[in-house]
Amino acid sequence: MMTIYEFLESNDIAYERHDHPPVYTCEDVNRLVPALPGCKTKNLFICDNKGKKHFLVTVPDEKSVDLKSLGEALEVKRLRFASADRLEKHLKLEPGAVTILGVMNDTAGKVSVVVDQAIWEADALQCHPLVNTATLVISLDNLRKFLDAAGHPATVMDVPSRD
Repeated sequence: MMTIYEFLESNDIAYERHDHPPVYTCEDVNRLVPALPGCKTKNLFICDNKGKKHFLVTVPDEKSVDLKSLGEALEVKRLRFASADRLEKHLKLEPGAVTILGVMNDTAGKVSVVVDQAIWEADALQCHPLVNTATLVISLDNLRKFLDAAGHPATVMDVPSRD
C-alpha cells in the first residue's frame, strides 16, 4: 500500500511536515504542537444509524458539530460516530489519527467528504498524515488537488454547530 507521503509526492501535492509527540485531542494539539500556519482542524468519522453511509467531516478545531442538524442537511437520518472497527475498515486509521487525508485509503468510495465552509475559505489547513505524531500544513489548492487525486470530491457547507 502506498504511504501518504508517496501519494502526496506522486500527485505533486506540496506540504510542510512538523513532527511532535502523539496527540489525541484538540487540547493535546494546542498543548504539544507548535504554532503553525493554516486552520487547525477537527475530523469526525460518522455514519447513519444503519451503518450504510459514512462521512468524514472536517471542521475548524473549535467547532462543536450538531449531528442532528448535520444529518438533516445531508438528508440522512440519525447520524452517529462510527466505531473504531469501521474507521479501520474504511480509512485504515486508528482513533486519534482521523484526518481528511485518510480518504486516500477509501478505494471503494464508501466515505463521503464534508468540509466546513470556513476550512474551504482558509489559505491552508493543518492535518495529520494518517498518524497523530506529525502535522502537515497543506494549502487549500493542494487539498483540492489531493481530494481530486483520491477520488473524493468534497461537499462544502456551513456545518451546523451546537450552541
